[in-house]
This record gives sequence, structure tokens and C-alpha cells, in this order.
Amino acid sequence: MEEVVDKGKKRTSSVLDIKEEEEETSKFGSRVLKEENDVFSQNAWDHADWDEEQEELAKEKVSVQLENPVPKEEQEQYYAEPAEYWNKFYQKNENRFFKDRNWLKVEFPELFSTSEATAGKKRVFEIGCGAGNTMYPLLEQSQNPDLFVYAADYSKTAVDVVLGNKKYDPKRSCAFVWDLSSPEIPKEIEPESLDMIVLIFVLSALAPEQWDQAVKNIYKMLKPGGLVLFRDYGRYDLAQLRFKKNRLLKENFYIRGDGTRVYFFTSEEIADMFKGKDEEKPLFEIEQNAVDRRLIVNRQRKLKMYRVWLQGKFKKL
Repeated sequence: MEEVVDKGKKRTSSVLDIKEEEEETSKFGSRVLKEENDVFSQNAWDHADWDEEQEELAKEKVSVQLENPVPKEEQEQYYAEPAEYWNKFYQKNENRFFKDRNWLKVEFPELFSTSEATAGKKRVFEIGCGAGNTMYPLLEQSQNPDLFVYAADYSKTAVDVVLGNKKYDPKRSCAFVWDLSSPEIPKEIEPESLDMIVLIFVLSALAPEQWDQAVKNIYKMLKPGGLVLFRDYGRYDLAQLRFKKNRLLKENFYIRGDGTRVYFFTSEEIADMFKGKDEEKPLFEIEQNAVDRRLIVNRQRKLKMYRVWLQGKFKKL
């Protein structure tokens, strides 16, 4: 589930590769807080400092969550039919869940290069499409007659919304119900036929034991050299630390109030997931493994809130 935190349009990337976190030059063009007295002068700051004290406070909150998980007798329902909770989410939030992803062009210019007039035949797959939050912006500005976009979600309600959009064009796109953790890739897509797969706030909805199958499916669908564009929740994000008692299913994996699930990743977990288990023959080359650590402030109430998102670009080997 995506969250809007800053209504100002992004003009520069706010992520920082984990290899560059200590390099000041890599922060050029960002909104970096240099003087603590300035903290409430704007709504958000990029590359927020995260010190040992904050780390310990975060661990303390998580330890309380670990001691008070979802009761065992209630846990199975959240593993058995997770898509049903997303169906209810989309039914409840009808007409209110299309997110204007202005930041897509800034963070993933590779995606929009597929829409250029001279790009040639391109096939893109948005997994966890929701209301078509990536598919529609991409197609709307496309000058490429040979761009085709697939979109899937394991919520039938979400896919119905995509299909019901007046902009839906079956000549340029194909939307269908499919679970990323399924044992087979969708019948609509041939093996090694895709140029890009978009995973934005998707993997976090899967249980950790489903990750391996999800990556196998992604690998099978992509062409050699094909690219995964990834963004999701990072460890100790504000959303994680806000969870109260009886919301934790297992370590770093929670249920929200509406029953949908969410996991909070580390960069190391994401890197390991896409490299695969064979160190001598990795599945993907890591082109980007980055952190977007942002300080959001409520100037009226004088509140400081830390958001953590992870972003990556992984090329199939």
C-alpha cells in the first residue's frame, strides 16, 4: 500500500545508493538539513541522518511488537486468503486509490525510455498494478507504437478497476489477475519476453517464504538483460514503528488494520533475494541498491517523522 507524504513534485532523485551513503557529493541537488534550527522551515528533508540513538529507539519499539504478536489462532486467516483483504481495500476505497506517481520519471527514467518514438518493440509488466498507477502514466505519454504494457494484481477488484478505466486499450495493454508467488508465470506472458518488470510496493505484501518463487517467476519472464525496477518499505520506517500490539505476524512482517500484510526490508535482504542462492552464478546484476531516508515534518505540530524506502534496479544475467 503506497503512501503520499510530500505533495511537492520531485525534480531530483532522493535515493542514495548504499555504497554512497557517506559521500557528501552524492547528495548534490537534494533537500539536505544542515542546521537543526532549520528543521521546520520546510515539509521534508532528504538523506536524513539516522544515529545510534534512533536505531536503539526503533529496536525497542520492535521488541515490544515481537512480544505481542497476532494471536496464533488468528494468524492463519492472513496467510490463507491475502488477496481477499486487498479486494476489500479496493472496494472500500473506490475512486480514491489512484496515486499520481510524479516521481517515476525522476527515479526510473529507464521505464519512460521505452515510450520514446524510436525505442522499438518493448514489453513492460507492472506487477501489483492496483488501479494501473504505472501503466496509465506510461501509456498516456508514449510515442512508441510498439510499446505494450501488461498489468496484474492478485486483487480481482483492482484489476476490474483497471479494465473499467475509459483509457484502457486492449491493443496497447493487457490486465489480468495473477499472484506473483504463483507456481507458474501467467499464460498471457511468454518466457523471456519482457524488457522490464515494475515492482512498486509489491514484494512487501508477500510472506518471506514466498520470495524465492516470486524471484523465479520474475527471472523466467524477463529477457536476458531485462530490468527489474523496485521500490518498497525499508526497515524501521515510520509505518513499521507505529504498529501497536497484536499486529505482528512474524519478525518485520505485519498486518494493517484492514488485514493487508506488509514487510519492512533491509537493503541486504533485497540484494540477497535478487542475487539468488548460487554465489558463483547470480540471477541478477545489481545496478542500484539504494535507500530513500526522508525526514517528514509537521510544521504546525512540530513533529518529526522518519520515512525509509528502498529502491533498486536489477538486470537479469
